[in-house]
Amino acid sequence: MVSVRSGRGALVAVLALVAAGCTIEGHPTGPLPEPPAALAKFYTQTVQWGTCSDFGSQDDRFAPSAQCARITVPIDYAAPDGPTAQIAVSRIKASGRRIGSLLMNPGGPGESGLTMSALGNKTPLAERFDRIGFDPRGVGSSTPAIVCETAQEQDAERAEPQKDNTPDGIAAAEKENREYADRCAERTGTEFLSRVGTREVVQDLDVMRAALGDAKLSYLGYSYGTKIGSAYAEKFPDHVRALVLDGAIDSSQDPVQESLRQAAGFQKVFDAFAAACTSKPDCPLGTDKTQTVQRFRELVNPLWDKSASTTDRRGLSYGDALTGVRQALYTNDLWPVLTLGLAELRDGRGDTLLQLADLYDGRRDDGSYSNTTDAFTAIRCVDDPRISDRGITGKQDAEYRKAAPFLDDGRGTGAAPLDQCTAWPVPNTTEPHRISVTGLPKTVVVSTTEDPATPYQAGVDLADQLGAALVTYKGNRHTIALSGGSQCVDRAVIDYLVDLIEPEPGLTC
Repeated sequence: MVSVRSGRGALVAVLALVAAGCTIEGHPTGPLPEPPAALAKFYTQTVQWGTCSDFGSQDDRFAPSAQCARITVPIDYAAPDGPTAQIAVSRIKASGRRIGSLLMNPGGPGESGLTMSALGNKTPLAERFDRIGFDPRGVGSSTPAIVCETAQEQDAERAEPQKDNTPDGIAAAEKENREYADRCAERTGTEFLSRVGTREVVQDLDVMRAALGDAKLSYLGYSYGTKIGSAYAEKFPDHVRALVLDGAIDSSQDPVQESLRQAAGFQKVFDAFAAACTSKPDCPLGTDKTQTVQRFRELVNPLWDKSASTTDRRGLSYGDALTGVRQALYTNDLWPVLTLGLAELRDGRGDTLLQLADLYDGRRDDGSYSNTTDAFTAIRCVDDPRISDRGITGKQDAEYRKAAPFLDDGRGTGAAPLDQCTAWPVPNTTEPHRISVTGLPKTVVVSTTEDPATPYQAGVDLADQLGAALVTYKGNRHTIALSGGSQCVDRAVIDYLVDLIEPEPGLTC
């Protein structure tokens, strides 16, 4: 079973949608709520905006008008006089009659959100809101950072041969998991590592809201960002002005259920990709739609024993090949790139799939890495309950292979390693549960019918729990709002965020 991030993906171009201007006055949000006395110094801090030159990395492309700052939060909210963390934020100021701030998060967990402040250019969002991107605690340019592995260690790990589910293979995989957890504890510190989960991020978000001068939160979250948003709604319902949650995570699902839903989602999108590919004579999967899984396995299975050659001499491993394929399935915009990658693999080369895998894993052109992968693991392991029953993990592995046969290497044994989080050095801080909240204003959930990473039903279920309006998008991609893919979705989202106009019941785009 593979744990898969559910962020928007770095190759998805955020295309501005030109929308009609709005003439309705902004909505006053009233006086700031009184902060908890022990936390007042954080809630009332003054944000010092400046250049973004010391934020992000060589891969980040800030808009010329973007400003950046850091907002101070306590590492442990129960000990506000103790050590602090710095949350990196970016801002593009409203160009017209300002409603307030719109905070945005791309998901992951572990994805940097600083360049999200450019989302919604040339729309009423740019006129009416200060658009705010942020890196959650431990992520990206926020400090301290979650650090588990060096770039050299990550490269070496990715190049390693796959381990099968024999007793020796399982023992070796679990040993590596323990060693990885030990490195995370040593390099990040268990005090901070135990407080990087959604529980703390939600409290950070409320501090950010107040420090930015907003009595009520307006928020747009994608993928794992929907978990942040729904958890905020649960803890601070009276602090919410507007929430849009696109690519929903249903917090009532346990990790096993979530992984199996995700496997089925990726299989559906792979089948859609394969159907489109086989309609063309040069498809590397052939022209028979009934044989595409077999043809795919014939391309990737040899990588189990020998990597494909690449120009940078690292080679394309079996694991990297599947990572690259999954990255391309996040959006149909990348299907032509995936077709090219599979055609190269057919010819014994792996450059394109390796580039896709690098994108997913946060590897930069200079060989360094973002901390996305380490942060993903650390956050997941404090958010999710441990699965320490080998009977469950073995059954999960078997069911995963059935749900996503294109990812089945054919080496299943009915057993599987314990999940990576079983060896984690700090306990989980949340449990799966249905969200129950009163006093929450109307919110909006957007869910895509063939979303591979956050399947459609999760959005239906989350909307039900929040009493939210559900917007359905028919398509094959992960998240859709403000990405240039649907004027229908964008119009509904913008009208709601700007004027609090609820989408029409049952809206399908």
